[in-house]
Amino acid sequence: MTTQARWLKLLSPERLGAQDADALAGHSPDRSRFQQDYDRIVFTSAFRRLKDKTQVFPLAQSDYVRTRLTHSLEASCVGRSLGLMVGRAIVERHGLAPDVHPSDFGSVVAAACLAHDIGNPPFGHAGEDAMRAWFATHPHYLAGLDPDQRADLLNYEGNAQGFRILTHLQNPSNPGGLQLTCAVLATFAKYPRRSHLEQPLPGKSARKFGYFAAEANLFAEVAETVGLIPRETGAWFRHPLTFLVEAADDTCYLVVDIEDGVQQGCVTPAHAEELLLDLAGGIAVAGKLKYLTDPKRRIEYLRARAIGRLVDEAARVFLENEAAILDGSFDQALFDVSPVGESLAVVRRVAEEQIYNARQVMEVMAAGYEVISGLLDGYVAGACGPQSSRNGVWRNLLPADFDQMAGDSNYLRLLQVADMIAGMTDSYAVSAYRRLKGIELPT
Repeated sequence: MTTQARWLKLLSPERLGAQDADALAGHSPDRSRFQQDYDRIVFTSAFRRLKDKTQVFPLAQSDYVRTRLTHSLEASCVGRSLGLMVGRAIVERHGLAPDVHPSDFGSVVAAACLAHDIGNPPFGHAGEDAMRAWFATHPHYLAGLDPDQRADLLNYEGNAQGFRILTHLQNPSNPGGLQLTCAVLATFAKYPRRSHLEQPLPGKSARKFGYFAAEANLFAEVAETVGLIPRETGAWFRHPLTFLVEAADDTCYLVVDIEDGVQQGCVTPAHAEELLLDLAGGIAVAGKLKYLTDPKRRIEYLRARAIGRLVDEAARVFLENEAAILDGSFDQALFDVSPVGESLAVVRRVAEEQIYNARQVMEVMAAGYEVISGLLDGYVAGACGPQSSRNGVWRNLLPADFDQMAGDSNYLRLLQVADMIAGMTDSYAVSAYRRLKGIELPT
C-alpha cells in the first residue's frame, strides 16, 4: 500500500455502527464528519460532567484552577493547531488533496483530544487506583471471570472507560454508541490493546490498555477500518495521529499545572517563571516579558510562549519521523526525542514534588479513596452479593434497567457498577457517599 493510500485509510470517515445510508449522510464541504464528531462529543452528558472532575486540585474552591473540562478544551485547541500544522505538510508531501484537507487532520486530533479524559472516574488517577485496589482486595467477586475480564477490573483504566462511553454508554440503543468516525475513535485510543497479555509488549503505546473485553469487537472493527497494524491478538500499533493527541495532552497538563500550582500556593511565581521561560526558549523569544510587571500576567504570557514552542517541536518531530510512526517502529512520546524533553522533565519533577504531592491534594485524594471504596462496597454487594436485607436495599438503588442490561453475567454486572461510579462527578460522589453511608440523611 502506498503512503498516500495508507493516509486515506487512516483518515476513514466511516462511522462505527452506522448503516451504509447513515454513514454517507450529513457530509458537507462546510462541516466535515470529523467536525461533526467534535460537536457530538461536546453535547454528551459525559463531557458536561468533566466540569466537576479533578484535573489536579480536587474540589477546588477557586474558580481559577482547571477542571477536566477546561483541560480537555485547552488540549483540543492545542491538538487542532498541531493537526493543522502536520496536516498541511502531509497533504502536500503525499498529494492527498482534494480527498483530504489539512483541516481534516486538525479536526480529527481536536475531537480525540476533546474526549481523551471522558472516561476518568471521580478524583482523577486516584479514582482509578481506588477502583483497582478495591477489586484486588475483593477477589471473590471475580471468581469465574476469564483472564481478560479479570484484568479489566484489576487494572481498571479510564482510557478503556472512555472508549466504552463513546461506543456504547452514550446512546446505548445505537450500534456503536455515538457512531463517531473510525478515524477519531482510533486516534482517541492512546493504548490500543486489550487488558490481558501473556507477555508484556514494549513501547509507550502498550503501557496501559485501551478497551474492555465487552467492547473488543467494536475496537477490532475500528482498527480494521483504519488499517491499524496488528501486534498480536487484541493489540495494535497506534494510529499515527495519536502521538499528536498525547503531545497536546502533555503540553497542556505540564505547562498549565505549573500555572495552577502558583495560584494554589504550591509553586512560587519566581520558580514558575524560571521553568516556563526555559520551556519557551529563553528570554530571546520572550522579549515582551520586560514590559509586564504583574506576576500573574507574566506567567500567563510565558505559558503561551511555552505552549507555542512545544507545538512547533511536536510537529517537527512528527514530520521528521513520519515513516517510522507509520510502520510502528516509532513508539515513544514525541517530546522524548526533542531538545525540549529535558526542560519538560524538570517541569514534571517539580510538578510531582510540589503540586501532585501537596498536602491539600493528598488530603482530598485520601478522601476520594474512601468515597469510591465505600460506594463499591455497597453497589457491588447489591449487584453481585448474596441475598440479604442490606444487599437488597443496595440492589434497589441500582438503575431500573440494571438487570436487563447486565443479565446473569457477573462481569457485566461489575462493569455496570464501575460505569455508575466512573460517571459521577467529584461532588456527586462525595454527596452520594455521605447519604448512603448515613453520614448525611437525605432531605
